[in-house]
Amino acid sequence: MISTYEYVSSAIFVYDEAAVSLLPTLTSNAFGTVVEPVPLGDFHVNPDRYIETAEHLLVAAPLEDIKFVLEIAEVQGLSIGLIPLGRQKDLARYLDLPMEPSAALEIALRKNDQAIDLTRCNGHILLFKAIVGWVPALDAEQSTGFWRALYRSLAKVLRLKMHRFRIRTAGGQTITTGASGCLITQHHVGDVVSRLTSKFSSLHDGSIELVLTSPFSIVEYLKLLLQIFLPDLQSGKLPNGTGLVQSQSLEISTNEEVPVLIDGHIAVTTPLDCSCKQQAVRLNVGARLLVGSKQPNTKEILRVANLPHEKEIAGLQRRGIPFFSHASEERFRDLFVSVRADARIDGVYIVMMFLSTLLAAVGLYLDSAAVIIGAMILAPLMTPIMSMAMGLLRGDIPLQKQSISKILVGVVIALFCSAMFSLLFPHKPVTDEIAARINPTLLDLAVAILSGIAAAYAKSHREIMQNLAGVAIAVALVPPLAVAGIGIGTLNMAIFSQAFLLFLTNLIGIILAGALTFRVLGFSPVVRSKRGLLMVAISLLAIAIPLYLAYDDIVDEYVFEQRIAKDRFLVNGKYVLIRRAELGRADGGKRSLRMVLLAREPLDRQDLERLKEKIQLYFEEDLVVQTSIRYVL
Repeated sequence: MISTYEYVSSAIFVYDEAAVSLLPTLTSNAFGTVVEPVPLGDFHVNPDRYIETAEHLLVAAPLEDIKFVLEIAEVQGLSIGLIPLGRQKDLARYLDLPMEPSAALEIALRKNDQAIDLTRCNGHILLFKAIVGWVPALDAEQSTGFWRALYRSLAKVLRLKMHRFRIRTAGGQTITTGASGCLITQHHVGDVVSRLTSKFSSLHDGSIELVLTSPFSIVEYLKLLLQIFLPDLQSGKLPNGTGLVQSQSLEISTNEEVPVLIDGHIAVTTPLDCSCKQQAVRLNVGARLLVGSKQPNTKEILRVANLPHEKEIAGLQRRGIPFFSHASEERFRDLFVSVRADARIDGVYIVMMFLSTLLAAVGLYLDSAAVIIGAMILAPLMTPIMSMAMGLLRGDIPLQKQSISKILVGVVIALFCSAMFSLLFPHKPVTDEIAARINPTLLDLAVAILSGIAAAYAKSHREIMQNLAGVAIAVALVPPLAVAGIGIGTLNMAIFSQAFLLFLTNLIGIILAGALTFRVLGFSPVVRSKRGLLMVAISLLAIAIPLYLAYDDIVDEYVFEQRIAKDRFLVNGKYVLIRRAELGRADGGKRSLRMVLLAREPLDRQDLERLKEKIQLYFEEDLVVQTSIRYVL
C-alpha cells in the first residue's frame, strides 16, 4: 500500500537501552529516512554536537529524558517524533500514538508535525497531569486496570483530608475554596479526566485546566466516582463537589505544604506556579490531534459553583471529611424556606384536604381505582410530613409543632368528611377498594419506607419535585383515612381500626425514612432530635407487630386457598370439588370465604350446611361463606 504522507529525509535517533532492539528497523526503514542512532548518555553529555545539522529528532527513552529533549527542541525549533516504550501507555494516549513500534515509527517520521503547547509547573515540564493532594480516580494511571484503579481510589477515599486552596488566574481572578486535591492538565484524551475537560481544551489553545475535587462527604465522593466512571450520568454537567478552572497561567497555594506529583513523580511542593507557552514545540502526533493553529484562548473558564464557600472551609478542615455530608443552611437555604412554608396551615391546604377526601370517598363507594388515584394526587398531606421529618432531624421544635398541627388538622378534616359522606348512603357496601385498605401488612410498611425515601430525595432536588405526585400515588395517605372515616360513620370499629392502622403505618414509615434520607443527603451534620426519632422508631416497631401478624395471616390464607382449591369433599354422599377459594372480609368485618363449587348432583340447603361445617374446621372464628355452584353434566 502506497503511503500518502511525506517523511523527513534525516533524523537523529536518541534512544535508551530499552530501545536497542529498534535499531535494525530504524536504520533500514522503508520511508527513505536516514537515521543516525545516538545513545541517550552521549546526547546528554553533548547535545549540541548532534543537533547542529539535525532536521528531526526521534526519541525512545524514559519520560524525564523525553522532557530534556523537548526543551532542546523548543530552543532549537526542531520537530520531534516519539516512539513509546513498553510501559509508556500514558505517553501514547496523550499524543494519540500506537504502542506497536513499527506503527509508532511511521507516525514519528512524518513531515506533518503539530505545534503543541508546553506547560511548566515551577519550571518542570508537565506532559500529562500534575496532582496536588489526593484526587482518587482522576489520578489513576492508564496502565492500571479498571478494577485495580477503582480499589485504590476507594482506599484513598477513606483517608481524604480537606486543604484550603487559593488559586489566582492569569486574568487576576482569585478563588479561595477547600478541596481534597486538584489535578492540573494541559489536555487529555481517552481517560476519566478527558470526560471532564475535553470539551474545554486542546493541545494548542495556550491554556491550562485545573480540576478540583471537593467532596463534602465520603458518600459525595462515591457519587463522584460513579459519575466519572459512568459518564452517561453526567448529562453535560460537572459532578457535585467538582470544579473546573481554565486559564493561561495559575498560581496555586495551600494552607500547608502539599506534595505535587508531576507526571507520576513527586517533583515539588506547593505553592505552585504554572504557565503555558502556546505552540512551543513541534511534535508528531496521531490523527485525532492534527488541527490547524489556534489563537491563544484568552477567555478564562471558572466553574466553581459546586465547591465549598469560604465560610464552610474551616469546618471541613476541623472535622475532616465525614461519611455523610455536613451541609450548611446557606447551601440549602431554598429547601429550608420551602419546608418551613409547607408546615404552615393555610386556606389552600384546608380546601384541598376537603376535596381530596370527598373524591376518595366517592371512589371508594364507586369501587373506582381511577377516582381514588385522582384523590391521591390532590391530597396535600405529604408536604407537612416531609416538614415533620426535617424538623425531627434538625431538632427544630417550632417546625415540629407546626408540622404536627398541620397533619392533625388534615386527619380531622379527612375523618369528618368521609364519616359525614358515609351517612348519605343507607346501604353500606364494603367494596373491593375499601376491603383493600383494611388489611395492612408488612408490605404496606415497606411501601411507606420506600415512599419516604423517594419523597425526601425528590424534595431536596428541585429538578424532580414534580415526582412528588408519583410518591403520593404510591403511598396513598388520604384513601386509608377516608376508609377510617367511613368506619366511624357506619359505626364499624373493625374497619376504622384497620384503616387507621394503615394510615399510621404510612405516616410513621414516611417520617422515619424521610428524616434518615435527609441526613444522608447532608441536611444536618448530626441527628439533633435523637429522642424524637427514637420515639418514631419505637412506634414503627410497635406497628410492625400487628402488620407482621397480618402478613402471616395472608401467607396462611394463601396456603389455605391453594390447598382447599385442590380438595374434594364428600357431602351427604355427593362429591363436591372447590374450583376456586378466596378469603376476605364481609360487611361487619367478619372473615368471609368466597368459593366456586363444581358438582354433578344438585346440592340442597342441608348439603351446603354440611360443607360449611367441614370447612369451618380449618378456622377458629365463624366464617361468612358465599358460594357459586356450577354443575358438571
